[in-house]
Amino acid sequence: MPTEHTRRRFLQATGATSIAALAGCAGGDDGAGDGTRLSWHAGGQSGTYYPLSNEFKTIVEDNTDYSLNVQTTGASVENVGSLAKGNADFALIQNDIAYFAKNGTGIDAFQDRAVDNLAGVATLYPETITLITRADTGIETVADLDGATINTGDLGSGTQVNALQILEAAGVTDYEEQTASFAQAAEQLRNGDIDAAFVVGGWPVGAIEELANTNDIEIVPIEGEARDAAKEAASWFADDTIPSGTYSGIDRSIETVSVQAMIATHDGVDEATVTAVTSAIFEHTGDLTIKPDFIDTASAQDGMSIDLHPGAAAYFES
Repeated sequence: MPTEHTRRRFLQATGATSIAALAGCAGGDDGAGDGTRLSWHAGGQSGTYYPLSNEFKTIVEDNTDYSLNVQTTGASVENVGSLAKGNADFALIQNDIAYFAKNGTGIDAFQDRAVDNLAGVATLYPETITLITRADTGIETVADLDGATINTGDLGSGTQVNALQILEAAGVTDYEEQTASFAQAAEQLRNGDIDAAFVVGGWPVGAIEELANTNDIEIVPIEGEARDAAKEAASWFADDTIPSGTYSGIDRSIETVSVQAMIATHDGVDEATVTAVTSAIFEHTGDLTIKPDFIDTASAQDGMSIDLHPGAAAYFES
C-alpha cells in the first residue's frame, strides 16, 4: 500500500469545489422551478438520496399540485450551494453540513461565508458512515488505514468531510486520498485500485450491496477509541450499528457512527409551498419503501441543526 503522505485536511479538501457551488455552479443548467414546478436536488444515483427523492417526487405529485424535478448531484455541500443561489427549491443534505453552512464555520466553503437563506424542513434518518475494504487487505480497524489508499467520497461532499474528520480524530495521517462517487469507489475496490472507501448513507446502500454480492468484503468497525475520538471532535456524530445480514457475507453487527439526513430549503420558497410539500411527504410516509421505519413526524426534528422554514414550522407545530 502507498506510504507517501498525501493527506489533506478536510478544511482544505472541500474548499475549491464547494466555493464553486456557492457561486452558483452546483445546480446544473436548469434553475429552481417556477409556479408549481419545483427543483429538488438529491445525490448520486448509487446512494440513498436519489432513489428516496424520487419516492418523494411520486408522493408530492400524487397529493399536491406541484411537480418535482429531481436532479443527481454531488450531494450535501454541492446542494447547499444550489440552495444558496436559489437554483434548487429543496435538497437533501446532512445535518452537520447544514450547521456549517448556516453558521459560516467548519469547512472552508462556509468559513465566514454563512448561507443566511438556508432553512430546515425535516430530518429523515441516520446516515451511517460505512468503511468498506476487501476481505484480503487485512484492514480490521481505523488505525490500520495508515499507509492505505482510501476513497473519501466525492470532492466537496459531506462524505469526504466526515471521512476526513474520522481519520483525523483517529490519528491516521499517512494515506493516499482518492475522491469519487460511491459507485466509482465500489469499482475501485473491485479492481484493487484502492484499499478502503468511506460511504455515508442509509443502509443498505446500493453500491455496497452490489459489491458484496460479487466480491468478498469487510466492513471496518468505527468503535471504541476511534468512535469516542470522532464524537469528541464532532458533536453531530452519533452511535450507530449496521445490523448483521445487511450485506452479503457480513454475518455480524458492525458498530459505527452516523449523521442525520435532512430536507432543506431556502427562505425564497414561499410558506404555502413548503407546507404543502412537507405535509404531503409526512402524511404519506406509508407509501415509502426506502427508510419507512425512520421517516415520521415523531422524529422529524431529531438532530435538526438549523432553524425551520416557516412553512415547515407551520406543519409540525400545527
